[in-house]
Amino acid sequence: MSNPPDELGLQPPSILARGPHSSEPHWVVNPHERRDEWRRLFSEFFGTFLLVIAAAGAPVVDAVSHGQVPIDAQVVAPALMVMGIIYFMGMVSGAHLNPAVTLSFAARGNFPWSRVPGYVGAQVIGAVVASLLLRGLFGNVGHLGATLPGPGISSAKVVIVEALLTLGLVSVILGTASGARNVGANAALAVGGYIALAGLWAAPITGTSMNPARSFGPQLVGGDWTSWWAYVAGPLIGGALAVGVAWILRGPPSLAANEAAQGELDPIFTRPRRNEGPHGD
Repeated sequence: MSNPPDELGLQPPSILARGPHSSEPHWVVNPHERRDEWRRLFSEFFGTFLLVIAAAGAPVVDAVSHGQVPIDAQVVAPALMVMGIIYFMGMVSGAHLNPAVTLSFAARGNFPWSRVPGYVGAQVIGAVVASLLLRGLFGNVGHLGATLPGPGISSAKVVIVEALLTLGLVSVILGTASGARNVGANAALAVGGYIALAGLWAAPITGTSMNPARSFGPQLVGGDWTSWWAYVAGPLIGGALAVGVAWILRGPPSLAANEAAQGELDPIFTRPRRNEGPHGD
């Protein structure tokens, strides 16, 4: 159903606009908001840095302290960190903190593909810098917090379990983003709660990464590349499946999800081109 034009004679803000001969979304840039893109990229860098400090730092400190950080604390720590990050900077960049999340938002239609490289690059750099700091402080101990398969767990099983875990994580993220105006800040509780729950049952199997950047930082700095590809393939497969589930559950993406995915610093991409009909919620 088409939306009525606004008082300026333009169609109201929409996630997507498609031309009559193309199925590709056309994102329109507000040039006045380009100045804030560096804030969004810094937000993704800093948020991923903090996430890896908690997620990789917990097993590193456990090794240094000779077992003073039990496994339940190791999985709850990053969950609480993600909750805090969403609360204090989610409105800046959307708090993706994860290439699988960024790619899923883009595939869902909530986030422009042109911004994906910047977000993913910021996330990877944040993870690497956090890993360098951990190594500088404590040395290369505890595998530097790298996510590794448990005893007897093959790379193929890692892919399956990580895909399953990420399917759930990204489904929670896409679902709370779609209902962002109703859920509001409680999205942090849902996402953080899921991360903790996933870690409580799956950490001994795969380390519960669900995040290629979180795995890549310690792998690069610590030099342990065991099953590295599985920690890329699993989350990406799970994220893609979650996008399909979102379409089944909710159909086309919504404007609220667009705003949640991009942050609320007057989103850069919100209005369709002139003379092109909007599609979506």
